[in-house]
Amino acid sequence: MAISTKPPSGMRDFLPAELARRRYVVNTIQQTYEKYGFVPVETPSIENLSTLLGKYGDEGDQLLFRILHRRDKLARALESAEVGEKDLSDLGLRYDLTVPLARLIANNPELPKFFKRYQIQPVWRADRPGRGRFREFWQCDVDITGSKSLIAEAEVCSAVAEVLLTLGFSNFEIHLNHRQLLKCLIKAAGIALDSEAQTLVAVDKLDKIGLEGVEKELEQRGINQTQTQALLNLIQRPCGIDETGELQRLKEALSGDAEATAAIAQLGELCKLLDSSKASGHYSVDASLARGLGYYTGPIFEIRSSDFSGSLGGGGRYDGLIGMFKGSEIPAVGFSIGFERLLLVLEEKGLFGKIDCGPDVVICHFDDVADSAVIEAANSMREHGVKVEIFPETPKLGKQIGYAESIGVTWVAIMGASEAAEKVLSLKNLASGEQHTLSYQDAATRILNK
Repeated sequence: MAISTKPPSGMRDFLPAELARRRYVVNTIQQTYEKYGFVPVETPSIENLSTLLGKYGDEGDQLLFRILHRRDKLARALESAEVGEKDLSDLGLRYDLTVPLARLIANNPELPKFFKRYQIQPVWRADRPGRGRFREFWQCDVDITGSKSLIAEAEVCSAVAEVLLTLGFSNFEIHLNHRQLLKCLIKAAGIALDSEAQTLVAVDKLDKIGLEGVEKELEQRGINQTQTQALLNLIQRPCGIDETGELQRLKEALSGDAEATAAIAQLGELCKLLDSSKASGHYSVDASLARGLGYYTGPIFEIRSSDFSGSLGGGGRYDGLIGMFKGSEIPAVGFSIGFERLLLVLEEKGLFGKIDCGPDVVICHFDDVADSAVIEAANSMREHGVKVEIFPETPKLGKQIGYAESIGVTWVAIMGASEAAEKVLSLKNLASGEQHTLSYQDAATRILNK
């Protein structure tokens, strides 16, 4: 039986042209994040399950890729009369980049009080693959730890907005809410505290399953119809009102609730800060935004666009997470770009343009030329910044040029015995047919200037 050559479901191979686009976007993100003073970190692909479990909520825990014990430890576990899931593994692939950051902060007390980090690495989730949804995918995070100031929220939102704008994508909106405000809205709808987490999970699916879907899920979770309608009426923003009007509506609906008043005031202040940032004109207050992860404690945000169904990224404040590892609370806020979904939108919108991939020139040579002379010519042009591929064999010249055309190269450099003796190349532009005999350096200059 033939071995399948396809990668596992939800995983992908990347060919050169696609990888060039991915690197272009990564470079744009890195350069933008570093403009804001963020510094890079990396963490291991594998974390202890004790680090990961209990941070993402029940549904998140179920999506963790667990790694089986190895060798003797696995054999002993399998020999046990009553073997459970916890007996078979103690490690897992990282689910996101935020929990590993919290562990890293707790493990490195010498880091600055205000630590601004960015991290661009793959994560893994045992999810059902779909459009823009994979089991292995990249996240591009920016986080600020050590500060409770709303400047931190404004900075991460502005950095993410600037990434999108720099990439030429302007049809997006950063939806804003506050986790404490959402809890107050759930309470105001008459829903019991012990049903809060289940309610958040259902509301978080509003953009995926719609109002009827959320109503049905809340009913399945034991929330009655009166409570459901009260909650949906509270979290839905009426048409035709601006951010100030929406904040005022929420303030009036929750008048007398000091916690809600404080959360609304924070959102109002954040809106003012964003008006002075790159996110100006690209945000909206959205009381229905839930963000399903369990570690959020304050303002939360999510990128949405009419060009894409679902989120293009999200984040928020998580003041309690690092304390789970350190034992004392360290405030933190972060934002993560959904890298794979962003690539999909950029591709569909035609925003990549031409991204160079592969060599600038292929050196074609005759069999009477010493290989060392060809390598010398290639290295000379490489030292001047030209990407050079040597055709490794010496069939007829037409076949060598045909290969160069097949990989989309604009230039070929032809070397015979006389060119090798004079240390020159016959440089030909395959698009125009123009051909000149030039020194290695002059050939490099001609290639780079056209």
